[in-house]
Amino acid sequence: MPEPYDVITMGRIGVDLYPLRTGVPLAQVDTFGKFLGGSATNVAVAAARLGRRAAVITRTGHDPFGDYLHQALREFEVDDRWVTPVDAYPTPVTFCEVFPPDDFPLYFYRLPKAPDLEIHPEELDLDAIRSARIFWMTGTGLCAEPSRTATLSALEARGTSGITVFDLDWRPMFWPDGARADGAEPGAVYARALRHATVAVGNLDECEVAVGEREPHAAARALLDAGVELAVVKQGPKGVLAVHRDGTRAEVPPVPVDVVNGLGAGDAFGGALCHGLLAGWDLERVMPYANAAGAIVAGRLACSSAMPYDGEVIRTLADGRVAAGDPAASAMTPSASARSSVQTPEALS
Repeated sequence: MPEPYDVITMGRIGVDLYPLRTGVPLAQVDTFGKFLGGSATNVAVAAARLGRRAAVITRTGHDPFGDYLHQALREFEVDDRWVTPVDAYPTPVTFCEVFPPDDFPLYFYRLPKAPDLEIHPEELDLDAIRSARIFWMTGTGLCAEPSRTATLSALEARGTSGITVFDLDWRPMFWPDGARADGAEPGAVYARALRHATVAVGNLDECEVAVGEREPHAAARALLDAGVELAVVKQGPKGVLAVHRDGTRAEVPPVPVDVVNGLGAGDAFGGALCHGLLAGWDLERVMPYANAAGAIVAGRLACSSAMPYDGEVIRTLADGRVAAGDPAASAMTPSASARSSVQTPEALS
C-alpha cells in the first residue's frame, strides 16, 4: 500500500500571465511573467513548500502550456500523476492587473470550457483520495459537469476519513445560467458538499453564497450548522475568524504588509492551514501561522512561486509584520526554467 499523501487537492489549474510592472493597465503592459496558477494547485504548492507530500487532481489542455504546468508542478515537488490532458480544450490562461494595495482585476480565458472541469468520476483514484490525510476541494469544481459529479463522488467516497476541506471559492463568472437550469443552484450544490466536509474556508462573499450569511460570526455558525467541524471566515483587512464545533475559537488580526499583489494570499493561507492542521496545532497557533503565510504572499508579485517556507512564516510571526523590501518579492519561480517573459496579450492570439 503506497504511503498516503498529506494533502490532495482537486480543482483549477492554469497559466497565470502577470504584468512585471505594477500600477499599469493591461493595455499599456508589454512584459509579463508566466507562472503556474489555479487556486487548488496553488494550495498544493503552498503545502509542499512547508514540507508536506502533496498532489493535485486536475486537467490541462494537450498543448505546450499544459507541458509547462507539468514541468512547474514537478519543480515545486507536487505530484502530477493525476494531471491529465484534454484534447478538446486549451489550457486556461489568466491575466491580471496589479494596482496595490487592493485592486487586482482578473481576466480568465477558460472558453469554450476549462479542461479542469472535465474531470470524470470514473477517472478518480478513490483509494488515494480516501487515504489522504487532507482532501481539499473547491467551489469552482462544482460549477459544471462532469467536474461537479466527480467532486461530489470524491466527497462521498472519502466518507469520514481524515480532514476534508471545502474551499468555498466562489467565482460567479464560472457558473453559467444553464447550471441553474439543470438543478445546480449554487447554494444547493454547496450545501451538498458541506455535508461531507470537516472544514470550510471562505471570505464573506463566499459564505453568503454557501449559507446566506455574511456577518462573520453568523456565517461561522451557519457553516457549523451545515455540517462542518471548523468554520474559517476570512475578512480581508479585518483578519480571520475561526470557530470549532467544540466551542473553541480564534480571532486573528491582519499581519501588516506592504501589499504588492493580493491574489495568492488566500492560497498561501490554505496551504499553511493544511500544514497546521496536520501538525495537530490548536486554533490559537494555526490561525496566526496561516494568516502570516497569506500576508507574505500578498507582499510578493507572483502566487505559486511566492509561497513561503516555514522559516519565513516563523520570522514574520516573530517580527509581527512582513519585512519591508522583502528580497523574495521579485523572486518568482524555483528556477529560471519555470518562468519566462512573454509579450502583450495580442501576441498570444
